[in-house]
Amino acid sequence: MAELVSLYCRWARGRSSATDAALLLVSEINYRVIVNPPAEIAPHRYTDRPFPSYRFVPGKAPHPTRDPDGHSYNQPPVQLASFNPEDWYACEEYLYGIDLFNHGYWWEAHEALEAVWAAAGRRTQTGLFIQGLIQIAVAHLKRFQGFNDVAMRMAAAGLEKMGHNNGTFLGIEVATFRDAVKSSFSAGNQTPIIIELIQE
Repeated sequence: MAELVSLYCRWARGRSSATDAALLLVSEINYRVIVNPPAEIAPHRYTDRPFPSYRFVPGKAPHPTRDPDGHSYNQPPVQLASFNPEDWYACEEYLYGIDLFNHGYWWEAHEALEAVWAAAGRRTQTGLFIQGLIQIAVAHLKRFQGFNDVAMRMAAAGLEKMGHNNGTFLGIEVATFRDAVKSSFSAGNQTPIIIELIQE
């Protein structure tokens, strides 16, 4: 809680950042309470779709799809007919997955991006890239749970899946993203990643 207050005070003094916003979002004691930072420091939204009522962390809240109290209980899984990597900006499910990722809904980001992964073809270049994003979302969640070794291995596996891509792919500047992930999951670093999409 002290960290949360400190981050808010830094925002109030005008010295906050996107990183502070991400930390503010995930510095929660009660996982059913959504901590909404002021709009000035919240990560950019790529969709208008509402977020779930809580961020799922295993052991801390009802399972979203299996528990009757879950935020997505009885909701059918999303199925996409196709995913064209050249038109990534037109795929709401992909954009929503990025929104979830950036706002600390890492389990939910995994679920949203899973549908895109399946539509892209799991063993295609695009599919492997999306699988890498999913693994990096899982790495964030594992680190948040305190499983740092697992998180570092998962992040490395995600980067390996994405390693054959260069330049900007699916709106992500790959080299910059790769460096950010390596820095985020280096020893002692707890800074979450914010994905900024670029439409060329």
